[in-house]
Parts: sequence; C-alpha cells; structure tokens
Amino acid sequence: MKIAIIGRPADTANYIRFVQSVATPLVTLDMDAASCCQGLLFPGGGDIAPAFFGEENHGSRNIDTQLDILQLQIFHMALHKGLPVLGICKGMQVINVGLGGTLVQDMPTGSCHRYENGDKYHPTAICQGSWLYPLYGRTALVNSAHHQAVKRLGKGLAAVQICPLDGCIEAISHESLPVIGVQWHPERMDERRSQISGELVLSYFSSLVSSSGISGSR
Repeated sequence: MKIAIIGRPADTANYIRFVQSVATPLVTLDMDAASCCQGLLFPGGGDIAPAFFGEENHGSRNIDTQLDILQLQIFHMALHKGLPVLGICKGMQVINVGLGGTLVQDMPTGSCHRYENGDKYHPTAICQGSWLYPLYGRTALVNSAHHQAVKRLGKGLAAVQICPLDGCIEAISHESLPVIGVQWHPERMDERRSQISGELVLSYFSSLVSSSGISGSR
C-alpha cells in the first residue's frame, strides 16, 4: 500500500513517520505520481490563499499560492478517481475549500486552539454515528495549533467533531466518498497528555484505503 503525502519533503517529516507504520509514504506534488497511490494525505501547513474561497485577505498568513494550486488540483483528481483522502489541519481546510466551503481567516477564539510555540490541548465532542465515535467515544482531548477554521462546509461534508469552547469544527467526513479530515494533529499527539492515540485515525484511514479496492495505475 502506498499513500501520497501531498506536500514538500522539507515540511512533512512528521507525516512520513506517521504513515510509515501502515504504508509506504510518497511525498509528492506531482499529479501523476499521486494518482498511482492508493490514498492521499493532505498535511498541515500555512494558510490557504483566500481568493480560493472568494474572499480578500482578512488575517490569513504564511500563504503559498503555488502549493495551494497543486494541492487543490490533486484533491480534485482524487475525487474524480474515488481515492481515499485524509486531511490534517490545513489539509482538512483544503478538503473544505476544494468542495466549495469557506474558512474563518483569523478566529477570535484562536487562543483556545494554539499556543505561541506549540500545540494546545483542548476538549472536543464527537458525534455519535460518525467515523470517530468508535475510535474515541463521545469526547476526546486533542492537540491543535491553528488560527483558522471551517466556516461554511463544502458540498457533501458533515461536521463530526466540535470544540465545545467555541463551536469550532474539529473533524469532517464526506457523505458518500472516502474523504475525512481532522483539524488537530494525530501525527504528533502526546498520548500521555491526551490519553488517546492519534494512530487510531491512521488505522481508520488505512482501512478506508484497503477497502477501496484501488490499486493505483499510471
């Protein structure tokens, strides 16, 4: 099994280590290379250029427009082929924007979700019947480091995890496609602090990839 990490090698070391436990990772921004993999992981990073969801800049930063273009193009390829997709942090936002959703560019409650230097651990509530519920139950303490959030959900997406402190959407899933996302960081979670394992997200995604029956082809 090969999972493409849609980013640059210099920015994805944590994700490479994360994926290695279940699959062969391939870090790429090449459409053809990504299409040959059985699943795609969109990693965290800077902010998406607001033009991609029809807004001017109102607090977005660390923008890499070229990266956004490539990630959104590859995401649409994945939708066309029915490839399983996992988005983490910015990656979840790529999924949302790619399906026509919008983002809060600078959350007024950002201090609930990040420290200046490091992850903030905070409570979340998980929707019964969602893909996350069998993994963690009704609640989970998760780690995050973001100042943006999903505002309007993209077409076909549902919120399946919420931060009760401010209503921030913490996880999503697609109603009919093998597309999931989390706003937090399972790839670097401190299990001693959270009392849960981020590896469960990867195991679930791996099961989506295995059950998709897609072998990848050139």
